[in-house]
Amino acid sequence: MRPSFSNEYGGTFVLIEPGNNFEFSLMDPIFVGARPVTQVEWSSIMGANPSKFKQGWSAGLRPVESVTWFDCQDYISELNKIDNEHKLGLEGFFRLPTNDEWEFFCRAGTKTKWYNSQKDTDVDDVAWHAGNAGATTREVGQKQPNEWGLYDLHGNVSEWTSTLESGKYIAKGGSWLTESESTSVVSKRYFSADKKSDSIGLRLVWQPY
Repeated sequence: MRPSFSNEYGGTFVLIEPGNNFEFSLMDPIFVGARPVTQVEWSSIMGANPSKFKQGWSAGLRPVESVTWFDCQDYISELNKIDNEHKLGLEGFFRLPTNDEWEFFCRAGTKTKWYNSQKDTDVDDVAWHAGNAGATTREVGQKQPNEWGLYDLHGNVSEWTSTLESGKYIAKGGSWLTESESTSVVSKRYFSADKKSDSIGLRLVWQPY
């Protein structure tokens, strides 16, 4: 069991230790959200829920979506103001992952197209995508996690990163709206920072000082 911590807003963050995969080296430990930020987590901090898919008693456990990159920075800023206690004896701060960090913790030591397999016939075990999601997001944590205990990295919602290329930010993971091939580890989409879509959300990293 990897060290982890939870906060009062519903987030659980799992320790990812330094290591190498392909050409990327994670130099310092980070803690990564076990699931995408949910509607409950977002509403608890921001006081409102921007998501499209918020009907039903369990909607709060679906990932928040319809948030721009700028919205995510506002959320992170507020979270860092409120949730600034030591975690496991450490000081740190919340932020978005980089593209390379995202691929590293998604793979969890694997080198396959998806963290569970190289075959697209196995994607349903780990991802909500256009072929099985029913044209909507789904409650987080229902699919098989990776070896490090992280859920919903493939599909459900694409996840903003802090990586900027040619004036646009990279979003990772594919979503309920994309075909299964677009949920692979290396797949990426490029969006302007003011892009708002019901297929884009976020996952947080907590960076110790």
